[in-house]
Amino acid sequence: MEQTPYRQIRALYDDETIAVYQAYAPEIAEPALAAGTFVPPFGFNRMTWIKPSFLWMAYRSGWATKPGQTRVLRIHLKRAGFEWALAHSCLSHYDPAHHESEQAWRETLATSPVRIQWDPEQTLTLQPQPKIRSIQIGLSPEAVHHYVHDWITTIEDATPAMHEIHHLSQTNPTQANTLLPQERPYPLPPTLTTHIAPTPTT
Repeated sequence: MEQTPYRQIRALYDDETIAVYQAYAPEIAEPALAAGTFVPPFGFNRMTWIKPSFLWMAYRSGWATKPGQTRVLRIHLKRAGFEWALAHSCLSHYDPAHHESEQAWRETLATSPVRIQWDPEQTLTLQPQPKIRSIQIGLSPEAVHHYVHDWITTIEDATPAMHEIHHLSQTNPTQANTLLPQERPYPLPPTLTTHIAPTPTT
């Protein structure tokens, strides 16, 4: 079986859109579902993080049980917007293998509207996979404006799926695995292949 690259974007996507996840309290999630995008009391002036990995969102939200994270949303974005975010990003942490110098990284970080983190992917039992990283994308207020007003096409409530897969993960893991979203490697344009420091593939 082919080994999953250490750093790779895996997601639900089609020719036009890509799905990411966020978790919120009902008072934010319900208006967003009704409007088809985020509206107040969603915070437009703070960093917001989006994640293409369903299992990473399950880990972060405790299967949609943590306070303030009881509603998990699957947000479909225009791929052009998603790729704009990647193109205008900077890694959250200095990587000597990727950056020219720590000073150069700090200068880029100070002016980039988007942050990238590569965090351990999770298993069905929410155990970190140290050899597989999943991307998190942090949007500053400038990028949040584009996200809310230009990129989002639809929002779905993924909470029932979270709860069902969580239950099955404890009673029938094989069936639970069949219900996981079929996240595929995302085809990065060549200009982004080096910019966000994924693992090279042949």
